This record gives sequence, structure tokens and C-alpha cells, in this order.
Amino acid sequence: MKQVASLQSPAGNQTSAAQAMLAAMAIIGVTDNAVPLMAETLGLGQFYLLRTLVALPILWVMSKMGFGSMMPRRFGAVTLRALLVATSMVFYFSAVALMPIAQALAGLFTSPIIIVVVSVLFMRLRIGMVRIAAVIGGFVGVLFVLQPDVTAFDWMILLPVAGGFFYALGSIVTGTMCKEESTVSMLFIYLLAQGLIGALLLVGVEIWPLPVEQGADGFVTRGWIWPVWEMSHLILLQGFAAVAGVFLITKAYQLGEASFVAVFEYSVLLVGPAIAWAVYGQVLNFWQMLGIALIVLAGSTLALRSAKGA
Repeated sequence: MKQVASLQSPAGNQTSAAQAMLAAMAIIGVTDNAVPLMAETLGLGQFYLLRTLVALPILWVMSKMGFGSMMPRRFGAVTLRALLVATSMVFYFSAVALMPIAQALAGLFTSPIIIVVVSVLFMRLRIGMVRIAAVIGGFVGVLFVLQPDVTAFDWMILLPVAGGFFYALGSIVTGTMCKEESTVSMLFIYLLAQGLIGALLLVGVEIWPLPVEQGADGFVTRGWIWPVWEMSHLILLQGFAAVAGVFLITKAYQLGEASFVAVFEYSVLLVGPAIAWAVYGQVLNFWQMLGIALIVLAGSTLALRSAKGA
């Protein structure tokens, strides 16, 4: 008989996973809108490193309060997952700084589609025509929001898509190899990976300096700058968000099936653009709003079908 990978979790766990993901997306939808403000002054490497330095003491306190050990059981699996997710966030934060947040999020949200595709191709998960149609509809929605120009293709549009690819791989590793790990331990290793990548980026731009544009356009190539005190409140906000948001995301993927939990991340497509509209005046056109509606519809459909295992 053909072996089929079973990724189902108990119904109670699925509900708790969905709630954790919704809370995480509310936090991220608000705090990610602060990235363009920070990108005006800071560089990506410094942003990543300072975010880690703020978050680590908070995580240490959580560990001492009994939320879990900081040391993983399967160091290799947890490190692989951390490197994948940390790499995905490099692409995503670069996109948030350089394009409207709705487009950055839409590119990142190729992740649930990739999770389903990988689950079908490599984990032999069986899905029906409804979920296949939902995946296609979600992909069309992503295209509507990104609105790539086929006559003058801009490679920058691939930044958030690359983030979605690595995030999908990290999510699958979380759900298949790290279910018995402490959420705190996975977040600890993730933060170390994030800090290491930030430090490497800073060293890289010092050894191989690149032209630095003014404002947010110089976010990716900018090195360490002083002073940072005027950004201190936003750095602290990012540190708290890194712990709270990633803790809840990690917990969600531990509790529920990856392809089920992932679709609840779509809620940030409502929160993030709404905050961007209120703060920056970023307005979505008809096709982008239709794209978000398709993505949310596809996510809801996938959630229902995943819960039924069909």
C-alpha cells in the first residue's frame, strides 16, 4: 500500500494553534510597519543584530519563569530550522523596507502554498481538488497584490518570494522535526542565528562596501551607524515583538499541522496594510484588494479542508 504522510493533530491542538497564530499576526502586523521608519537610518545587519540583543534577555527571563529550557534536544534539527527562518526574514525585512507592506506580505505568503506543494511532492500528503483549487486561487491572489510588470520585470519583487520559500521550509522542519522541542529553545537558537546573520552582514559591508543610497533605499547595504538613541524605542519594540511573535508562531506550528496552521498567517494581510494605510497613506488598488480577498478565501478553504483531512 502507498504510504501517506500523516500530519494531523488533535482538534484541541489545532484550535490552540490557530489562536496562537492569530495573536502572533496581530503583533507582527503592527510592529513590521515600524521597519520602514528604522530603515531610514539603520542598515539591515545592524537592525538584525540589535533586535537580537534586545530579545535575548527577555527570552532568558522567560526561561527562568518556567516557559521552557533554552537548550534544544535535537540541536541539528533546531539549528536547521533557525537558519531557514532567519534567512527568510532577511529577505522579508528587506522587502518591507523597500516596497509597500502589502506587497512584501503577499510575496511572503507564497509560503503556505509552498508548504502544501512540498507536503504533496515529498511527504506524499494526499489532497483533493478543493485544496488544489485553493492553492491556485491563493497564488493568483499573490500575483494580483504583487502586480509584477512582465514588460519591465523588477527583480526586487522576488525578495519577499524568496522569504516565503525559506519560511515554508522552516515551517515544515518545525512541524516534522521539532515537535518535542521547547518553544523557548527553538526561539533561542533562532535568535542566535538571526544575530549571527546580522553580524555577518555588517562584516560583509565593511570588507566589501557597496554604494549606500539615502533613506530606506540604503537599508540593505548600509553598515553600522551612530548614534542609535533616536531609534531606541523602535529597537525595543522590535525586540519584544521578536520574542512574542516568534514564540507564538513556533508554538502554533508545534501544536498544529503545518499546512493548516500556515493559513492563519493570512490574517496579517488585513492588519499590516490597514496600519500602513493609517500611518503611511499606502492605498491598495482594486486588483490588490481582490488579491487579498482571494488569498484570505484560499486560506480559509485550506484550513477547513486540512481540518477534515481532505
